Amino acid sequence: MAATGWDDECSVIGDKGEIGFIDFENDASVCDYNPSEEGPVVVSVPFAFKGKPKSIFVGETATDCVTLENTTSEPVELWAVRIFASTPEDSFTVSLMEPPSAGVDIKYIQEFLESFCLEDRVLQPGETLTVWVSCKPKEIGLHTSVVHFDLGSDRIERVIFLLAEDRVSQSLAPNKPYSRGSRKKVFNVQEYVVGSRPARPNTRSFRYRLPQYVIPNDVRELVEGKQIPDTILEGLTRDNYESYFKTLLIMEEIRMEEDMRSYDMERVTMRRKGTQFLTLEVPGLAEKRPSLVHGDYIFAKLAYEDENDLSPPYQGFIHRVEAEQVYLGFAKEFIWHHTDESLYNVRFTYNRVNMRRLYQAIDSAKGLEMDLLFPSDSRRRLIKATHMVPISFNLNEEQIFSIKMILGCRGAPPYVIHGPPGTGKTKTMVEAILQLYLTQKNTRILVCAPSNSAADHLLERLLAEKAVEVQGNEIFRLNATSRPYEDMNPDFIRFCFSEDLIFKCPPLNDLKRYRIIISTYMSAALLYAEGVKRSHFSHILLDEAGQASEPETMIPLSHLCQRKTVVVLAGDPMQLGPVIYSKDAETYCLGKSYLERLFECEFYHKEDENYVTKLVRNYRCHPEILHLPSQLFYKGELIPCKDDKSSSMTWAEILPNRDFPVLFIGVQGYDEREGSNPSWFNRTEASKVVEIIKKLTISQDLREEDIGVITPYRQQVLKLKKALEGVDMPAIKVGSVEQFQGQEREVIIISTVRSTIKHNEFDKNHCLGFLSNPRRFNVAITRAKSLLIIIGNPHIISKDLYWNKILWHCSDNDSYQGCALPERQDFVDKEPVQFSFNHEEENPQPSNEVERGEEPFQAEEIPKPVKDEAEWSDGWK
Repeated sequence: MAATGWDDECSVIGDKGEIGFIDFENDASVCDYNPSEEGPVVVSVPFAFKGKPKSIFVGETATDCVTLENTTSEPVELWAVRIFASTPEDSFTVSLMEPPSAGVDIKYIQEFLESFCLEDRVLQPGETLTVWVSCKPKEIGLHTSVVHFDLGSDRIERVIFLLAEDRVSQSLAPNKPYSRGSRKKVFNVQEYVVGSRPARPNTRSFRYRLPQYVIPNDVRELVEGKQIPDTILEGLTRDNYESYFKTLLIMEEIRMEEDMRSYDMERVTMRRKGTQFLTLEVPGLAEKRPSLVHGDYIFAKLAYEDENDLSPPYQGFIHRVEAEQVYLGFAKEFIWHHTDESLYNVRFTYNRVNMRRLYQAIDSAKGLEMDLLFPSDSRRRLIKATHMVPISFNLNEEQIFSIKMILGCRGAPPYVIHGPPGTGKTKTMVEAILQLYLTQKNTRILVCAPSNSAADHLLERLLAEKAVEVQGNEIFRLNATSRPYEDMNPDFIRFCFSEDLIFKCPPLNDLKRYRIIISTYMSAALLYAEGVKRSHFSHILLDEAGQASEPETMIPLSHLCQRKTVVVLAGDPMQLGPVIYSKDAETYCLGKSYLERLFECEFYHKEDENYVTKLVRNYRCHPEILHLPSQLFYKGELIPCKDDKSSSMTWAEILPNRDFPVLFIGVQGYDEREGSNPSWFNRTEASKVVEIIKKLTISQDLREEDIGVITPYRQQVLKLKKALEGVDMPAIKVGSVEQFQGQEREVIIISTVRSTIKHNEFDKNHCLGFLSNPRRFNVAITRAKSLLIIIGNPHIISKDLYWNKILWHCSDNDSYQGCALPERQDFVDKEPVQFSFNHEEENPQPSNEVERGEEPFQAEEIPKPVKDEAEWSDGWK
């Protein structure tokens, strides 16, 4: 930093200064000095900064010297050396003696003096003065100091960074420095030697086979050339519904093809297993990165063969998946010539079955009534509410009203149960299903949810209601053939159909017996494939409908719905929608759920009771946890109804304000990456999470299962899991916001990770992390029932409108701890978005790429979205 003028010709010992947040990643100049250009006195740089701060253990003392060399032939007045400011306050000192080390003479210790400022003196010509700068951190996190050297008429400044660590944070240190992964070799797979395919799980053929839906070359060329097809630019209309969504799906599929390349492996070994198989270790397989299941296949080629070598690769089918290992079936000659020392390049493929199902669903949608696809043009309907006697006596008036309307509904358009988190949407759906089952004997009900766990939960809730005994031969849980048999709760296996421990779809005549069938959206395609007709189901109920893309929602609707079919959707368009991999496809609304699009229609937007019921009574969260999301997303309409008895735990050891169970802990950590992995982690925040959990679990009332940790980056998830295993607490769930949607815990701890401003724009552009995604924010802060703790750098997350709100909400309620707060930003020119469903911009344009300085990010550096329980191989066709 350049020297500045200093006019007072006297000794100066001023008051301590203040420094705000200094981001060394964003402004490297604070650590980049050229002492020879600063003046006649050369001041060295303490704790020299080489890419990242030096580390020190909490409780230990870090010391470095600063030399001041007078290179002139004249004396120079040194008016003062002083710590202008430190964060945390008073964490740095200066001295003329080297701080004593262990075993030093007692007399030296007695003579040693340190302070925040050294008195003035004269530097003689050629003299070199040594000043010692010390720091003894009391807490983990980034420690910053600004030291001023007032020399003659100049002031020279040095900025110091030290990262204080403890044993937990140090145990999570990178194994190797981060470097971008080199571009992997790609070999041609148009021709290959066919592998050994597993036996087909089905012994019979489906009635309706699934077409291949090969991507047209002209559309592929446009999309791969980064051009937007005309059909998409036109926007969605009644006339182009099929071509519009098919093109979006093509854009998505091409992106998924590209993403799969990031998992390709080079120079890896395989091991022989018996005479038929080779095994391959696939790191990340346990987290479905990549997602590989029985029946998928890979391509392998000897690594020494040049990529231009014309010898064909070998196809290997996956016969078995175990943790991070797959059993592969290749052609016999490949296995014969294999040795365990051979090195291979491996190319992964993904199973297209589910993408083909989405294309097929959009194809079939042309047979649907317009009232279902575009209810805005339909004549306003009137539903005569049907009298009912509640089965559950814990229903509120909005829930009872919505069920009466569902019982009285006679067909399209869909009826919507719209409810914020914790308002009992699933409970209402379960009551409606049981009412239909009990009172309308001719009903046939299909119930769908976006994931296996959500569908299992519906089954469990239906069977748990003691007042209605659902007959075992009238309820069926349909599973994908790819779902592991052991994944299903043994208590519910009797409601499934399987052979040789493989789930299957039963024959048509058996399917017709059931009055209630529960499935995922995707697996509902099996019903159509088996031959179930549109007229079979009287009711189709779709839970968590906001999490499914419109083509996914169309799988049960387009194949199985007719005009008289009653369709009910439950969900919350204010929460996270479907995970979409293609940025362009998401921009043009593939990420918009069918539920959200319905709210663009007048009847739904105005919450007409003949189309929608809004649930507003929240039974999950403490009122103070609920307050902010209610104001920001739900017009302040949410009514807290949580039973205080469930909040009997006291958090006296944690909360500065016991009556306010939302705590923000400010931590200035250091976000970093390792190896070739582009995902971020923050060891300081991980250590703070472990520290908080240890304090919480001292109470006998709180189990590990009552605590959840939410963080936006996969690498932080892995680091936190490792840290928790290290303290013998593996039962605590750690995951992304997507993995927690629909779930709740007594205590939620959020680690925001980011600690540098430099990458904020990148995260915003690619929807990473928490910033600039209001729905992700909404879901994250509404998972906690009794206590919400946020750990993060306030100087970073305050740049976001929503996180800025919760930061100052905590501060205003005396519930902030940690590093100094930033200057308050009120965003007076921008209010939080109350989501509007009247989208005036029909044809949104994709955002231009942001310039990122000297070191641009590459596409392969973007961490992939997490799609939980995505059944990307849902059966055989």
